[in-house]
Amino acid sequence: MQIDENMAIVVSGGASGLGAAVARAFSRAGARVGIFDLNEAAGQALAEALGGTFARVDVSDPVSVAAGFKALRAVHGQERVMVNCAGIGPAAKTVSKGVPHDAILFEKVIHVNLLGSFNCASQSAAGMVAAGPLGEDGERGVIVNTASVAAFEGQVGQVAYSASKGGIVGMTLPMARDLSRDGVRVVTIAPGLFKTPLLEGLPEEVQESLGRQVPFPSRLGDPAEFAALARHIVENPMLNGEVIRLDGAIRMAPR
Repeated sequence: MQIDENMAIVVSGGASGLGAAVARAFSRAGARVGIFDLNEAAGQALAEALGGTFARVDVSDPVSVAAGFKALRAVHGQERVMVNCAGIGPAAKTVSKGVPHDAILFEKVIHVNLLGSFNCASQSAAGMVAAGPLGEDGERGVIVNTASVAAFEGQVGQVAYSASKGGIVGMTLPMARDLSRDGVRVVTIAPGLFKTPLLEGLPEEVQESLGRQVPFPSRLGDPAEFAALARHIVENPMLNGEVIRLDGAIRMAPR
């Protein structure tokens, strides 16, 4: 699918980290960028800088997601690309000092990461399916989800996070199959250790130590590299129903 001024894209979690990098990359390519986020100040500032549009959205709430799409589509038209980057990653063990994992915390992680991705993907897909086809393949849109290498090698304390990201991996192929007759592709990126706000808050020596765990290149990933893959997925019509690890060949240890 060609990225140009006629294309509208929505990025959840677009105010910072991987989502902000995606928003910037697609804006540079000419697309009309819409941002979903709970951080109103950061989201609005980035949207203004990119000439895009911001909507305060709680991705775990389908009503909030619907209102967000309505607001952005009123400005940019039907989005043809949906990139799901919104997510949280609190750490907690299944049992810690004899106390079981907080069920409410577990539920929140699932709601934000897995249900949030589903809410945005399914509602965006409904709009894409109703839109006219583009190009000779009859493509109508692309959905890019964000999982994590934790979906495959969850570490100590990542039981909720890994479950949520494993769910995203699991829904990738059936969602792509569901939407195949309507020309909507679905692909998931599973990033490894990236320089996101979570890791940037750690001391420099800790960041360097984490980076050395990556076989090659031995450093933290740059969010721009994640954005570059998202762009390639959109532009390459044969990428569909796949989960792509973007991790420098790392395989996470138990802790």
